[in-house]
Amino acid sequence: MAKTAQPYSQIDTRDNIIVAIQNLPKNTLVHIVGKEFSLVEDIKQKHKFALHDFKVGDEIVMYGVLVGKAIQPIERGAAITTENIEHASAEFNPEQSKYEWTQPDVSKFKDRTFNGYHRADGSVGTRNYWLVIPLVFCENRNIDVVRDALMEALGYQTNKDYSVDTPKLIEAYKSGATAEDLMETSIVHTREEIVKNRLFPNVDGIKFLKHDGGCGGIRQDSETLCRLLAGYITNSNVAGATILSLGCQNAQMEMLQKAISEKDSDFQKPVYYLEQQQIGNERKFIETAVKKTFIGLAGADKITRKPAALDKLILGLECGGSDGFSGISCNPALGYASDLLTTLGGSPVLSEFPELNGVEQELINRCREKEDAEKFAHIMKRYAQRAEDVGSGFKNNPSPGNIKDGLITDAIKSAGAAKKGGTSPVVSVLDYTEKVTKPGLNLLCTPGNDVESTTGLAGSGCNMIVFTTGLGTPTGNPVAPVLKMSSNTTLFKRMNDIIDINAGTVITGEDTISSMGEKILEEIILVASGEKEAKAVLQNQNDFIPWKRGISL
Repeated sequence: MAKTAQPYSQIDTRDNIIVAIQNLPKNTLVHIVGKEFSLVEDIKQKHKFALHDFKVGDEIVMYGVLVGKAIQPIERGAAITTENIEHASAEFNPEQSKYEWTQPDVSKFKDRTFNGYHRADGSVGTRNYWLVIPLVFCENRNIDVVRDALMEALGYQTNKDYSVDTPKLIEAYKSGATAEDLMETSIVHTREEIVKNRLFPNVDGIKFLKHDGGCGGIRQDSETLCRLLAGYITNSNVAGATILSLGCQNAQMEMLQKAISEKDSDFQKPVYYLEQQQIGNERKFIETAVKKTFIGLAGADKITRKPAALDKLILGLECGGSDGFSGISCNPALGYASDLLTTLGGSPVLSEFPELNGVEQELINRCREKEDAEKFAHIMKRYAQRAEDVGSGFKNNPSPGNIKDGLITDAIKSAGAAKKGGTSPVVSVLDYTEKVTKPGLNLLCTPGNDVESTTGLAGSGCNMIVFTTGLGTPTGNPVAPVLKMSSNTTLFKRMNDIIDINAGTVITGEDTISSMGEKILEEIILVASGEKEAKAVLQNQNDFIPWKRGISL
C-alpha cells in the first residue's frame, strides 16, 4: 500500500472487508475495486465495513488471510463488529510451500556504521550498562538500598529534568555562609549537567532487575529465571553485573553460572556473586555490594564507543496498544526496516506468538530449515492448546482498547501485528530465553503481554527494540533502548513525551511504507550510536517482568 490519502482502503486484493481511514457517515458513496455502493450505517475511523453481502458462516478476509466468520447476515456497506463476526483463523501444518524473497534496495545504508561498545565475544552493544540483580525476591529490599547509595551520588538519577543539590547547601552552611550567601548558592542542576558531570561518563547507567521469583512456585520457574538473567548478563549492552543471593532459594548461583556458560562458553565479563547468608552481617553485605559495583563501574568506564557494521544490530520487534491503523502504517513500515536490516546482515526478532495466530502457515513457508518450521508449528499448537485447557484461547487476545479501535478478532490483530516481521525468510525459531545467534529474521516465543515480551527480547540478546503502538504505552526496558512509534499522527501529538517516531504520515500519504521504513532505520542508527536517546530511556521506563510460562496472552 503506497498511499492511503483516500477515506477508505482495501489492504490486500483478496480482502472482502474495507478499512475506514476516516469517520464515514451513513450513505457515503464508496467507489472501490470496481464496485460502487453506499454505506448503510456510520463507520468509525479504523473500523471495517463489508465489501459485499455475507451469509452466516461466510469467511471474512483481511490482509489476505482468514480473520473471522460471519455469525449473522451482513449487508454490503455495514460495519464489521463483534456482534456479526467471530474469530476464525486458517489451519496450518509443518509442510512448507516454496517461498521466494526479493531483497529491498539497501544502497543508502551499504557502508553505514553505528558507534557501539565492542565486547569480547564479538558482539557490539548500543549501550554500556552495569546490572545489579537479586537472585530471589528476598533481596529486593537490599537492591533498593544499593540503588539509593549509588544512583544519585554517581549522577544516574536522571528521570527528572533537574535535581536539587542539598549537600552543596549544607557544605556552604558549614563553611559559614550567611543567609544572603545561601540564597545566592546555585543548587539546581539540569539533566544535561548531571550526565556531563558523571564520575563514569562511558557507563550509560546502573540497572536494577527486581523481580518476584527465584523461590517458591515450581523449580522450572527458577531455572527459566536464571536463563533469562543469564541472557541479560550476556547481552551486548551489558558490561558486567553484581548478583545478590540470599543462599537458600531455588535459584542458586550455580544455576545462573551454568546458564551463562551455556550462552557464552568463553564468558569474560566481570560478575560479582554475593551471598547474604555467607557474609552474615547485613551492613557488611550491603557495603560489599556497593564497593564491588563501584569497582565494576570503574572498569566498565574504560570501554568506549567505536564504529561497528549494522550487522551487529539485533532488533526486537514489538507492538502494544494496537489500533486499526497499526497493521497498515507502523507495523509494515517496521517490517520494511526489518527487511533492510536483514539484507544488511543484521538480526530482527519477531516475538509475541499469540499474535501470530492466523499467519502461521505463511511463517512456516518462510522458514529456511524444515526443523524450524516443525519447531514453530509445535510451539504454536502447544501454546494454543494450553490456552484452551484453562478456558481461554487466542480468540480472547484482543483487549477492550483493541476492540474499540477496530481490532475485533485476534486474527485481525495478529495479521496486522505480524507485518512487523517484514517479508524476509525465517532463519531460526527460538523458544523463550534462547539466544539469537543467526543473522536474519528470528522468531522468538514470548507472550503477547507487552512487558513480558520486551523482557524476553532483551533476554535473548536484542540490543535495540522498536515498539509500535496505536493507543500509546509507556513501556521500556532496562538494557535495550525502546523506540516507540505511533500508527497515527493524533497519537504522536497527544503523547509526544513518550513517542519517538510518527508513522501516521503513511496514513495521510506523506510517506510510503518503504520511505517510512528507511526513516525508522535512520532513527535506529542514531539511537544505537548514542547520538540520540529513546524517550523511554529519558522517562526512566525500566519495565522488567519475567514470564513464568503460564498462559499469558
